[in-house]
Amino acid sequence: MKWTQVEVPTSARTQFLDITGAVSSEVAKSGVKTGICYVYMPHTTAGLTINENADPDVARDILAGLARLVPATGDYRHAEGNSDAHIKASLVGFTVMVPVIDGRLALGTWQGIYFCEFDGPRHRHVVIGVTVE
Repeated sequence: MKWTQVEVPTSARTQFLDITGAVSSEVAKSGVKTGICYVYMPHTTAGLTINENADPDVARDILAGLARLVPATGDYRHAEGNSDAHIKASLVGFTVMVPVIDGRLALGTWQGIYFCEFDGPRHRHVVIGVTVE
């Protein structure tokens, strides 16, 4: 399997960044025609998801929904001020897997891979692996 790290700088406390282009670029560089692309988040206050990338309101709605479910302040025991970020990251998840077909990510028409920042701004990175079938 070929692994690489891609830097993802964020500019807000909560933010969805479409990283589909960066992941697609790594798939192309790998030369894999048929296989699986793994994207892993080595952080505990950020996540990864696949969702619609045609309408930016979808990402805003997801962030707003998560903020309603898990408010920034509450009766949290973790006293570093980012308890909500840990919970949101756990709800969203830390990995995505996408089939690679004909050397390309087999995403749906409206799908994109999103880096989900819940405790920014920070300088983050994701780990991308591409394996041959």
